[in-house]
Parts: sequence; structure tokens; C-alpha cells
Amino acid sequence: MADGVKIEIVSPEYLVLSAEAKSVTVPGAEGYFTVMGPHAPLMSTLRPGFVTVVDPAGAETRYFVLGGFADVNNGGLTILAEQARPASEFGRTEIEARITAAQEALNKAEGVDEKMAAQAELDQWKNLLLEATSTGVAH
Repeated sequence: MADGVKIEIVSPEYLVLSAEAKSVTVPGAEGYFTVMGPHAPLMSTLRPGFVTVVDPAGAETRYFVLGGFADVNNGGLTILAEQARPASEFGRTEIEARITAAQEALNKAEGVDEKMAAQAELDQWKNLLLEATSTGVAH
């Protein structure tokens, strides 16, 4: 595809998506990045978030990923996720449960490093809830 990118999202359980896309936005560890057409090679770890796939007609579809890696090369974009599924199967209740668990981990944390890691995870889930709410994914 001259103006797009081949995208594959793979979880340990199954191939979640294999398609041609106009663009794909990915939740990299250092922030979101977008792949469109030919792209310089890149590898990034992923943080929990939503992969947004824009098909050649311009329709958007979102997929939830929980960690993993994104590999961009001449062949396209491959996402190897710890967990992945359509965002329509991921709801507000699940995010709120993860926020509660992260808050409990923060409350139990001892030492500066453990508290910082727990706080970072809590913040990550709170930000994901805001993102899911603002994009209409949370239901």
C-alpha cells in the first residue's frame, strides 16, 4: 500500500488484527506516535492504551493494548501485545478496577522507589480513564 501501512496486532491468544491502514496511532512508552506509509525503522515498548487504526476510507477503529512492543519496519507495523482486544470489549468498569488496585498498591508501598512505581501506575490508569472517556471508548 503506497500511501498506508500494513498493521498487525498480535496477542498471546490470537491475531487481533491484520489489515491495511491509512495511519495507526500507538501508545508508546514515551508517548503516542503515528505511523503513516513508509516509515523509518522503530521499536518501542508499549504502555496500556488505545491503538487507533484509520482505514483507507477514513474510518477509525480502536484496540486496547496492555504492554508489549511495537515494531515498525519496511513491511509495516507489528504490535506484539501482552493483551490486546477491540476497545469495544474494554469498559470503564475494568479501568476503574485497575485504578482501585493501583491505589491499594500505592497505600501498601514501602520505600521511595516502590511508592514512585505505584504512583506511576496509578497515574497511568487514571490518564487512560480520561482518554477512554474523552474518546467515547468507556462505557
